[in-house]
Amino acid sequence: MKKYLFLLTTLITATLIQAQDVKTLLANAKVKYDKVTDYTATGKLKTNVLFIKAPIATVKIYYKKPDKLKIKNESGISFIPKGSVNINMNNVLGLDNFEAIDGGTEKINGTDCKVVKIFPLSDEENIIRATLYINEKDTLVLKSVISTKENGTYELLMTYKNYASYGLPDKVNMTFNTKDYKLPKGITIDYDNGTEKDKDDKTKNKKGSVEIVYSNYVINKGVPDSAFE
Repeated sequence: MKKYLFLLTTLITATLIQAQDVKTLLANAKVKYDKVTDYTATGKLKTNVLFIKAPIATVKIYYKKPDKLKIKNESGISFIPKGSVNINMNNVLGLDNFEAIDGGTEKINGTDCKVVKIFPLSDEENIIRATLYINEKDTLVLKSVISTKENGTYELLMTYKNYASYGLPDKVNMTFNTKDYKLPKGITIDYDNGTEKDKDDKTKNKKGSVEIVYSNYVINKGVPDSAFE
């Protein structure tokens, strides 16, 4: 009996230590993101959705702490899913009330990453759960999988170069399920003159992606609230 109690105590202690370790890693990663109060960025956006033929577009991205994010297409028409707000890692790293679990390690594009599973404890949060893949050496999030109440699940792959010290990626690739994708108001799409069932089949359980390649950022110079209207 004493042996089993010892093993149980050891297991509980190890679990608590792991939880503390991953929360420390999350806090260290957040330090970079906390350097950014706001930014304006320009970039190229490529949409890859089965039922949309959209050219590569020039976009401007506006961010203001803690959670304002706006992506504007210069053409005035945006095919960006609502879940693009999850490009802002502060939505996850800024959580106050959550549980974090050590998910082991996994390679992302050849880099060893610590896998951290996050479960918000507040019912008011739109995020249901999130899994972050963090490069421990640079404390950068290389991949995230975020499930939300209203906009489905989004997977993001991020690469860093010029703005890594701020936790800002040079490229983001976001993958999502097209059944959760809603077209902008006033936009109609030609589904090759198929039936309504054909249209439904095209969007059901299919993956779409949006890629943004950033050309430059202007950081902490102020962004007016009107940019998000």
